[in-house]
Amino acid sequence: MNQLSELSNGRVSVVIADADLMSAHLLAVELARGRQDISVVGVSNDSVEAIRELEKRQPDIALINTHLMDGQMTGYRVLQSLPMNCPKTAAIMMIPVCDRELVIDAFRGGARGIFYRISALKLLSKCIRTVHGGQIWASNQDLVFLLGFLTQLKPLRVVKAGGGMRLLTPREAEVVHLLAEGMSTRELSQKVGVTEHTIRNYLSNIYDKLGVSTRVELALYATAREDMSSS
Repeated sequence: MNQLSELSNGRVSVVIADADLMSAHLLAVELARGRQDISVVGVSNDSVEAIRELEKRQPDIALINTHLMDGQMTGYRVLQSLPMNCPKTAAIMMIPVCDRELVIDAFRGGARGIFYRISALKLLSKCIRTVHGGQIWASNQDLVFLLGFLTQLKPLRVVKAGGGMRLLTPREAEVVHLLAEGMSTRELSQKVGVTEHTIRNYLSNIYDKLGVSTRVELALYATAREDMSSS
């Protein structure tokens, strides 16, 4: 794509990781439109390719969607790879909607900004410049989430898939599978045919059995297990 520069030429260099390559290229076009200080130097649509591209390009900014082509929440794998592979790259997580756990886990994973996909695209360049300038890009609601979580803050874990799944009941295993597909609590309750309160009880039991604490960690666990099963 001719909008992707091989070199940033002194601009703020950006690598975009998005499940939909067309969407990623549209973002690149939008960022290039009428601006001389932002240069998209690469795009990718799965976590492995994104990690490889980021390590190769070493951009100023990594713009990462929570969901990539190789699975729900796999954008967090890319986020977690940055400190080792790209220590000078600042991350912005693209999140579909305002969601407490997604926001908290993004910041726990090292993100410096949250950009909602429902936000006006004209704000994206401002978000990138703000984060590149060493500041945090967060809404008031994001800050409320973070302040409410400070007393129980602990590192986001990448849980290795193992024998923990055998501890789950068939119904709990079904909930894990559906959650890994990106279903919300309401969608889970409709699919499984129980109340949202019951789904929350299932999740609480699953968290205890598997040693995870959030939906993001559980989705990463389930994805890792599927990867092991297919290998």
